[in-house]
This record gives sequence, structure tokens and C-alpha cells, in this order.
Amino acid sequence: MAALAAAVLAAALAFAPASSATTRQALPKHQLTGYWQNFVNNAKPLKISDISPNYDVIALAFGNADSARPGAVTFNVDPELSTALGGYTDEQLKSDIAAKRAEGKTFVLSIGGEKGNVDLGSEANVANFVDSVGKILTDYGINGFDIDLEHGLNVPNTTSAIRQLRERVGDDFVLTVAPQTLDVQPGGSYLQLVDNVKDILTVVHTQYYNSGSMSGCDGQVYSQGSVDFITAQACSLLKVLRPDQVSLGLPRRPRGGSGYVDPSIVNNALSCLAAATDCGQYTPDQPHPEISGVMTWSINWDASSGNAFSDPVRTHLDSLP
Repeated sequence: MAALAAAVLAAALAFAPASSATTRQALPKHQLTGYWQNFVNNAKPLKISDISPNYDVIALAFGNADSARPGAVTFNVDPELSTALGGYTDEQLKSDIAAKRAEGKTFVLSIGGEKGNVDLGSEANVANFVDSVGKILTDYGINGFDIDLEHGLNVPNTTSAIRQLRERVGDDFVLTVAPQTLDVQPGGSYLQLVDNVKDILTVVHTQYYNSGSMSGCDGQVYSQGSVDFITAQACSLLKVLRPDQVSLGLPRRPRGGSGYVDPSIVNNALSCLAAATDCGQYTPDQPHPEISGVMTWSINWDASSGNAFSDPVRTHLDSLP
């Protein structure tokens, strides 16, 4: 365990935190992020206008790979979702996004997901990606994009794509990242990407689920589904990033995967990281009152349960210092 702890610490110290002078764009101090499902499953189908006000950041899931242009992305209202909602059009979606943004909400286009992938393996593919995503952001009035590529990541090319889109969008660009736990362990591809773009990164919301056991920054191994699993891994990112760039990703429902925790556990993890209270075995060396917030999959599953996740988590986020 001592060797593992040393390796974790060495990897973390290899990356210097971004300057504290850099500020994130468009988000409240403690925010709640949720994924809106642009497809139909057993969760409640929703128009953007019907999303709970509990959510500050809405990730549109997902942008799809364009089979005709490698690297390019397409996005529009899913036909099955449109039917389920009685006829939801792209123009209505755009109008709903504009209305929510007027209320102070932030939107990102999520790229990837469990079943999706975008090939950024060449400069030509990167150019197609930048052109297509840039156009979608403009057409739909979206603030930025979310990287949820779960089937391999070309770090240099993804870095290039991000920086090109940042130049295109400007200072209001929002970048969120949703790595799996393994990808932000020492040597993980997303940890490398985060280091490359941390100066323009808004927030990382690691998926603390569908993971299995993982090493924490204290060198101990923790099983998912506990306060320690969340806090002792978030600790590693807090050595790399500012606290306002670190968020906690948890699933809304216990079915369809593993790592579900009750909202009370989510709130305890927030308190542990923000104020060093309500911790389990692991307690941070110092509190991080500017810890960013929480992400959940998904807004639709939350709505299916009458906001049983977002109501208590929203209340707790608002109570943090």
C-alpha cells in the first residue's frame, strides 16, 4: 500500500494546479449538473422546458457521430423522443434552450456516452469535429460541450479540438469532462487531457459508478457505493485542479449499473470535501469549501421519481459555504 500511495502522490504532484486567478464561466458557486436524454427508454421523456429548476447545467445527451464525415458530430431532436412528446421539434428545442439560458441555466452538448464514439484519430477528423460542433453550438445556442468518450481517447487530438473550439466560441466557452474512475487514476488518459486543458476547463465530474473498487489518494482501496469511495478519489483531482473544477458524478437510480448511493451519501461526501464533516474513514487534509458540485445521470430518471435525487442535493448544495 505504501508503494501505491507514493505512486498516486507522485502522479498528482507531476501536475501543477491551474492559476487561482483563472475563473470558471457561467456557473454558480455550487452547481447541479444533469444529463437530458435525447432518446427514449423507461425514464420519463422531457422537453427542455419541463426540466426541474434544481439543475444549473444541462448536458444534452448526446451528439452523434456522423457516418458520412469521420470526426463530425450531428445533433437534432430524436424522432422517437419527438413522438413520445407529442411532436417536439428542433425549433421548439432551440426556443426552450434560449428560455432556460435567460433564467441563468448553462447548456453543454455531450459527446460520447456508453454507446457513442467520435473518431478524432487524424487532423482531418479534428477539423470535421470542430466545424460540426461549432455549428451546433451556434445553431442551438449552447454554451459549450461535455466530453464523455468512453471507448478510447486520443489525448493530443482531443486537446487540439478543445482549444480550437475555445478560440471559436470565446471567453464564455464552457468545457465539462465526464471521465470514468479508471481514466483519472495515475496515468489515465483523462488525467492527461485535464492537465492539457485545465486553464480553460470548467469542471470535471468523474463518474463514481459502474467502476468496481479503486485506490484513493490515501493509498487505500475503497469499494464503490460509499462516502470514502467518492471523497478519497476526488482528493486526487483536488491535487491537480482548483476545487471549483471538481464535481461528483453519481447515478440517479440503483438499476442499470452499480455504484448507486442514496442522496444522503452524496450530501455527506459534499460536506466531507467542503468542510471535513460527515466523512467516513477518509478525511481530507483540509476542507475545500469551493468544491464545485454534483452531476447525475439523468435528469429524466430523476423526474421519473419526482425529483427524489435533485431536491435534497439541491438543498444541500445551497447550504454549503
